[in-house]
Amino acid sequence: MACLLETPIRMSVLSEVTASSRHYVDRLFDPDPQKVLQGVIDMKNAVIGNNKQKANLIVLGAVPRLLYLLQQETSSTELKTECAVVLGSLAMGTENNVKSLLDCHIIPALLQGLLSPDLKFIEACLRCLRTIFTSPVTPEELLYTDATVIPHLMALLSRSRYTQEYICQIFSHCCKGPDHQTILFNHGAVQNIAHLLTSVSYKVRMQALKCFSVLAFENPQVSMTLVNVLVDGELLPQIFVKMLQRDKPIEMQLTSAKCLTYMCRAGAIRTDDNCIVLKLDHDLKHAHELRQAAFKLYASLGANDEDIRKKIIETENMMDRIVTGLSESSVKVRLAAVRCLHSLSRSVQQLRTSFQDHAVWKPLMKVLQNAPDEILVVASSMLCNLLLEFSPSKEPILESGAVELLCGLTQSENPALRVNGIWALMNMAFQAEQKIKADILRSLSTEQLFRLLSDSDLNVLMKTLGLLRNLLSTRPHIDKIMSTHGKQIMQAVTLILEGEHNIEVKEQTLCILANIADGTTAKELIMTNDDILQKIKYYMGHSHVKLQLAAMFCISNLIWNEEEGSQERQDKLRDMGIVDILHKLSQSPDSNLCDKESPAQERKQEEQVKAITVIQVRDEGLSGRGIEVRFMI
Repeated sequence: MACLLETPIRMSVLSEVTASSRHYVDRLFDPDPQKVLQGVIDMKNAVIGNNKQKANLIVLGAVPRLLYLLQQETSSTELKTECAVVLGSLAMGTENNVKSLLDCHIIPALLQGLLSPDLKFIEACLRCLRTIFTSPVTPEELLYTDATVIPHLMALLSRSRYTQEYICQIFSHCCKGPDHQTILFNHGAVQNIAHLLTSVSYKVRMQALKCFSVLAFENPQVSMTLVNVLVDGELLPQIFVKMLQRDKPIEMQLTSAKCLTYMCRAGAIRTDDNCIVLKLDHDLKHAHELRQAAFKLYASLGANDEDIRKKIIETENMMDRIVTGLSESSVKVRLAAVRCLHSLSRSVQQLRTSFQDHAVWKPLMKVLQNAPDEILVVASSMLCNLLLEFSPSKEPILESGAVELLCGLTQSENPALRVNGIWALMNMAFQAEQKIKADILRSLSTEQLFRLLSDSDLNVLMKTLGLLRNLLSTRPHIDKIMSTHGKQIMQAVTLILEGEHNIEVKEQTLCILANIADGTTAKELIMTNDDILQKIKYYMGHSHVKLQLAAMFCISNLIWNEEEGSQERQDKLRDMGIVDILHKLSQSPDSNLCDKESPAQERKQEEQVKAITVIQVRDEGLSGRGIEVRFMI
């Protein structure tokens, strides 16, 4: 037995619904309108930054009641506004939250709210609509279902800088093809949005610029119109060129460059125009260098400090920018973006929240499909962390074909990729279902597994042993795997124990034997192999305590009193002199050894669990063993 560390506990949303959460929903039904208003305000304060509370309230049915209050003519404008704010906050949680809101038909309710004369209420509805429409789970067509919506949004552009920002952001995210471009163009998008490029608000200017980039994309009609638009006496292309200047934010430079590029492709601007060509080439190169430097800086800042990682991720739009960097044309920018995300992935909290909210695993899997080795090494290191047991990204990554991809990495000529491939598989196998373990063994093949066990790279060997430990956990799994691969595994164990390997390698190998000894039928593969039993006996008397302890775990699992055949196994081990060795160890001055002697004989601590597995955080991109965290299951 080894010391038992508490394993992460995953609870369903339903089991986490607390009395306080239900209290918030109950207050929405109070007959006193003032108490209802206060209840909504308290709910707003409770859900800010709290995804668990958001999920609880959705499960308890808060959304239909909030929508009812928002649409009631008898509700005060203040109450309607607060309801829209809470709904917007709920939408800023997970994708499942947005799906729940869509199922409750939130979009028609919010669009109806835009007919109100109250500006604050309109802004709250638009802010919520912005959050919903920018979610990847929201169909863009919902914006175009009612033909009166687009012209009304155009009319609202003049109301405030907030309506301008939110509406432009909605347009830029929901304009996905020529049909959408035509609808927006025919309703005066160019004329209504152009003057926003000179707004005093950077957010308004930026969202307006993004609108033009999606409107002009592969659209000659829009591009030819843009070239002749005047804003404060200046042609639109000239404004775009000014936005490329070095003193402008990188995001603005890149988006302006997109607009000019699309206009050039459409023939609206001459491709040999020196002002455009030289400015694009020079500033885009400079922009790439700046983005690369920024990502590298964030990666360094967040490497070892949780508070700094939290500040980086909470910076507005920062995660979106980093994720966007994964698809940059510049290899150096992509590499820096991956390094930055890998640095941030060392945070357990961020793996559970921000990385899931932004679905970071999706672009990462695309990067892993086709990238240079220098990017693959860092990206696969990051994937190791996304496959940790407590990461919500683990399941969708498994469903996207990660097993085959990682097994392919183990065959790479690059040792770093082999290490990361097997490391990620090791984390994947931790506390996994039998099907996942079977998929790993089938995709990896026993031939490749045993090639890895003879790999010249020590890290590859250690992680392969870790993978075997995780595969050989949970008694039915142990028996199943050993029934089909037992002969090869026992041969590999024998070769390693006989070879010239360091203490850590042999300790891992003995832990594998301890797991095999925990099987119901698998333990007979040890008991019928006198050579293995003699090796276990030898290591019980070894000078190194780690090896003595690991060997004792094997014996402890073999002689468990409550299991069938335990007496026969105890008799055989007694005849081999193992009882004498246990007696000597009980007299050892080393507390680790004498403490293990009693459970090995008495076996009265039923809460102890016998199979030993390992899960590890991948801490460095190119080298290093990382931070090892062992859990006993």
